[in-house]
Amino acid sequence: MTSILTNNSAMAALQTLRSVNNNLSDTQSAVSSGLRVGKAADNAAYWSIATTMKSDNGALSAVSDALGMGAAKVDTAYTAVQSSIDVVSEIKAKLVAATEDGVDKAKINDEVKQLQQQLKSISASASFNGENWVSNAEAKTMSVVSSFIRTAGGVSVSTSGYSAQADDLLFSDTQSGILDRTGSSAAGSISEFSITAGDTKGTIDELITDTEDALKSMTSLGSKLGSLQKGIDLQSDFVSKLSDSIDSGVGRLVDADMEEESSKLSALQTQQQLAVQSLSIANSSSQNILSLFR
Repeated sequence: MTSILTNNSAMAALQTLRSVNNNLSDTQSAVSSGLRVGKAADNAAYWSIATTMKSDNGALSAVSDALGMGAAKVDTAYTAVQSSIDVVSEIKAKLVAATEDGVDKAKINDEVKQLQQQLKSISASASFNGENWVSNAEAKTMSVVSSFIRTAGGVSVSTSGYSAQADDLLFSDTQSGILDRTGSSAAGSISEFSITAGDTKGTIDELITDTEDALKSMTSLGSKLGSLQKGIDLQSDFVSKLSDSIDSGVGRLVDADMEEESSKLSALQTQQQLAVQSLSIANSSSQNILSLFR
């Protein structure tokens, strides 16, 4: 039966066209954005996971920046310790020279004073972003942010580092640092002693012993800093790889397959043209009724 009031063919063609247009809109959105899940309505579960993991990746990026900052602090401290070892080794050589008979101890003392001043300058300059890990504190905890962790119970941030006592520092406020504490010699600390013309070989030998002790302590401090450097490097590498893995995982959830979307786009454009033509045919069928009354 043909009716001029109800055109079932046109309604069916219109529904098909609407469906094709909706699918075409979704495909065009995926092609332009590169995402097959761009909003919660596309896939609530995948969208939720991807949003959370993207947020976590942002936190990991901050961790990476913090590790870089921490690495700079440790590098600065290590450089100061290594430079101080070189200077103390020079002081040791001067002390050995002072044990020789007939040497001008006053001139050697002048050289030692210059080296001692260099030690203080190195320690005072070993600051990065306002933090000095080798000087001016009784004790401190050396730490850097190392990871961002998500568990079933929530999130947390962990740190890496070590606790330094006053005698682990080159200089401390309590005069108990490696270079400012008094050793076996009554002449004073490594950074303050003087060589006088009246010093005996025994006195200078005591200073050499104190210098050896200081070198051992600085070597130990350098080892701690070196271990921390290695740990930071490993953690930085891990954080970088973890961030890449999260990006890859999120991509698998929400990224569009461009080859598939391209094929769908071509097919839907063809369907759209056919649906428009079908609707046109369905609408023209009513006009054919007029021929029945001629």
